[in-house]
Amino acid sequence: MMRKLLTLMILLALGGTVHAQDDAIVKFFSKYMEDDRFSRVFISPKMMQMAGGFLRSDAAASDSDAKDLGDLISKVRGIRILSAEKLNGKVFYDEAMSTLSKNKYEDLMDVADKDSNTKFMVREENGIIKELLMLSGTQESFTLLSMLGNFTYKDLNMLAEKTNMPGMDEYNKGKKKNN
Repeated sequence: MMRKLLTLMILLALGGTVHAQDDAIVKFFSKYMEDDRFSRVFISPKMMQMAGGFLRSDAAASDSDAKDLGDLISKVRGIRILSAEKLNGKVFYDEAMSTLSKNKYEDLMDVADKDSNTKFMVREENGIIKELLMLSGTQESFTLLSMLGNFTYKDLNMLAEKTNMPGMDEYNKGKKKNN
């Protein structure tokens, strides 16, 4: 009985740490979503399922790209985008980075110079990517993109190649893995 209780407590603690990371991004997003300086986009899991189903069902039998993209989109649990122009995005980039526990995310790509920072990170569990996070801050703009789901690196590479989602052109230039 004691072993079962200990196991349950460990599982709850582990689940809480993953949830806390998701909460860090949610809190950051929530903090600025009513701020008029920012534009925000939230795409719900249901919308992603509908879009994926539409692509799969509307794809011609020979259009494997549309079917593959439909399958991929169906894996997305949600997308949050927060962006702003005409403000010092480096300040917001630093603030967002400070809310994250770096040991929960693995860096995919980090591009920095005196005028800008862009970072792609993933939160991975058992070889499955649960979140792709992109943060970008310049002297004039800020962008946060969080995409939740169950992905492989091959899925992310396809997303970068086949869509014009914000940040995917930068990701495509520095793909991490092709599996």
